[in-house]
Amino acid sequence: MSTRNWTGEVKPCVLMIFTGCRELREKLRKNFKVVCIEEIIKKKSEVKREDIVAVVTASECDEPIELYENILLYTNLKVLTNFGAGVNHIDIKFINSHGVKVANTPGVVSDATADMAMTLMLASARNLYLGITISMDKTSSLDRTSLPVGVDVCYATLGIVGMGSIGYEVACRAKSCKMKIYYHNRKRRSIEDENAVGATYCDKLHDMLPLCDFIIITCPLLPETKHMISEPEFKAMKRTATVINVARGGVINHDALYEALTSNQIRGAALDVTDPEPLPKGHKLRKLPNLIVVPHMGIHTVQTRKRMQDLVIKNLEAALSGQPLPSEVLI
Repeated sequence: MSTRNWTGEVKPCVLMIFTGCRELREKLRKNFKVVCIEEIIKKKSEVKREDIVAVVTASECDEPIELYENILLYTNLKVLTNFGAGVNHIDIKFINSHGVKVANTPGVVSDATADMAMTLMLASARNLYLGITISMDKTSSLDRTSLPVGVDVCYATLGIVGMGSIGYEVACRAKSCKMKIYYHNRKRRSIEDENAVGATYCDKLHDMLPLCDFIIITCPLLPETKHMISEPEFKAMKRTATVINVARGGVINHDALYEALTSNQIRGAALDVTDPEPLPKGHKLRKLPNLIVVPHMGIHTVQTRKRMQDLVIKNLEAALSGQPLPSEVLI
């Protein structure tokens, strides 16, 4: 069974192994035959594995390597493109070893994610969630004398863990808040970049942490960054510090975070990402008053999702036409 586009040509077959973006599926269907992984597993699709030439996945997916293994063994796969910047869920070396390219959607997510980082920092600093809860409680009157007192963001010191495109956009925003900015990164950025945002490089993470009122994490999740922020790092922070994570939940050791928050080792935390994600009902972190958790919303804007969709399609079209991918992941 073949599907043809308006020119009468057979549409290339794309397998989607996530179902969270209806808009992307509809865009793909204009020039591709789209099949979902559930249809393959439940044998509800007439598409043969060897017909599949491309796979679209997403950063929130956590497919076992066996799934990719089967795809690679039984299809003529040319590209696996990720709807999102993070690719820690993909075994890139394994995929590449079969002659398949891997792409993602970096860059286009930087502004939205940086906005979320600043939103969480401001919300935590000013006890916004608690204030909303008090104001929206219809069973009690508002006692202004008991309102929680927040802390200033302006003129405070910010430490950025991971100064890639997202971290740099955070620094641009922090500069407008007159913050003193430090950053820790695998590689130091250029002097021009540092001067543009007024950032100071710290070669060692533990040299930076004691200086900061706020720490924003924007680094990728890699073997070397797994639980990068754990008990020693929390102990190195100011007791008045707040930690914000818009990277991946696994960068923070959540048991250590719980201890740091309950023992007042740090002032608070705000997370757009968790480990696991989402946090199970009844999880101990859900009960803490000095923690804000949102459901991985950093890239969820209309404009950003459209740019991500367009880049996914450009990656697919380039791979299938033998052209360089706009955003190939190279290791």
